[in-house]
Amino acid sequence: MNATPKRAHSNRIFSSGFRFRKALPVLGAIGSLLALWEIAALIIDKSFLLPTVPQVMRRLWNSLTDAEFMGGVRSSMIRLAIGYPIACVLGAALGLLAGVSRSFAVYLRSLISILQSIPPITWVPFFVILFDFGNKPIITVITIASFFPMALSVMNATEGVNRIHLELARVLGANKRQLLVKVFLPESLPAFVTGAQVAFGNAWRSLIAAEMVGGAMSGLGYYSSWRGEVADMEGVLLSIMVIGAIAAFLDHFVLERLKRSLLRWRYVSGGDQ
Repeated sequence: MNATPKRAHSNRIFSSGFRFRKALPVLGAIGSLLALWEIAALIIDKSFLLPTVPQVMRRLWNSLTDAEFMGGVRSSMIRLAIGYPIACVLGAALGLLAGVSRSFAVYLRSLISILQSIPPITWVPFFVILFDFGNKPIITVITIASFFPMALSVMNATEGVNRIHLELARVLGANKRQLLVKVFLPESLPAFVTGAQVAFGNAWRSLIAAEMVGGAMSGLGYYSSWRGEVADMEGVLLSIMVIGAIAAFLDHFVLERLKRSLLRWRYVSGGDQ
């Protein structure tokens, strides 16, 4: 009678241990970077050139109650939260449409090949002139940078859709909308997850770079650039640490959790029914 609670308890222990083992490589990478940093700081022995890890950690702790710094973090996250989802939805939608229209697929691939060769940061002056300083040019650059990997990933996946499933759906009288929903969307889901992870890296790097050169008056990129201008090495390293920590958390935990949920729906829960 107690078998079920015991099994559930064992499953929870196993799940916790599995998550800890998955986190070990990330923790090991962080630890090795901090160790190298501390060794280099001790060798140089000039805190104004390279502060030690404890010095920057103390600065970080104090910055958590600094309204200006935390406001900058919030500004960066808001810009990311607007531009990144727009790019993912738009890229996935156009990538799926390319699956049901050969002519559109050729057009979209040609357009992406032309525009993708332009570094996203070079668009900043154009959009600053067009939209003026503020959030709009930065959000637009984020959207452009993260659109390409998402669209390409989904479009490539639609080209690899199981032809038997596709022909069977057509024989059964499926129209283009039904092909999108019942065939292309479920089979492109793994590519959507992969594209979203690649797009996040592009979005995050473009966000920080655009904040540094795009005339922003807040944000992590602006904070790093500003502290560099006044030769505040602690502030520069603080911003680098926070930028890396947020990116690692979003990529390895938030996006990974989303990935597992979507793929579980796809392969276990019958999402392709």
